[in-house]
Amino acid sequence: MHILALETSTEYCSVALWQDGATIEHCKLVGQKHSELLMEMLDNLLREANVTLSQLDGIAFGAGPGSFTGVRIACGVAQGLALGVNLPVAGVCTLQALAQASGYGKVITALDARMAEVYHAAYEKRQGEWVVASEPGLCLPQDAQQVDGTDWFGAGSGFAVHGAALGDRYAGQMTGSDAQAVPRAGAIAQLAAIMFAAGRGVDAAQAMPLYLRDRVALKTSER
Repeated sequence: MHILALETSTEYCSVALWQDGATIEHCKLVGQKHSELLMEMLDNLLREANVTLSQLDGIAFGAGPGSFTGVRIACGVAQGLALGVNLPVAGVCTLQALAQASGYGKVITALDARMAEVYHAAYEKRQGEWVVASEPGLCLPQDAQQVDGTDWFGAGSGFAVHGAALGDRYAGQMTGSDAQAVPRAGAIAQLAAIMFAAGRGVDAAQAMPLYLRDRVALKTSER
């Protein structure tokens, strides 16, 4: 099985190709230049792997949460490529991608959502599969949903911006954190491969971003 994946929900842009368990990934810090560089990165990746779009079995993208513009870019490009060669699409939650890439079995994920909030979720791996311990949501870090037990690991930019509040919220439950972790296409591809194998790919027209928030800035009176 060949799965192409792209992830543009943060200031990083990454693309990956999953081929029967082996993953090739390219990742760059691009700021807000995803739309300028993404197609070139995809083309270079496929050339390196000597794979064409027609040889793919599916296309996956980081569905969010994350940058509004970023998740729209990933979704739109995935849809466009998939429609051109009649492939199924899988949108993968960026928070679960953080858990997948962490290397830990119990992971609290938090991405900085600005406006003093975080995108938050928690996952626990049981018998090789991720189980949702806390559904993806938007919250103040001090109000993040509680989790049971200890040995949790934190991942994501939420721990860089709101590390003290999250540390207090999960006092005594965490073994450490990686505040520099970002969602990447390699983890998106790995999770999507499971989805496609289970027949959970969708028609490109049905692919949708996961926003979790309806607005992107505070009013003047709220600042």
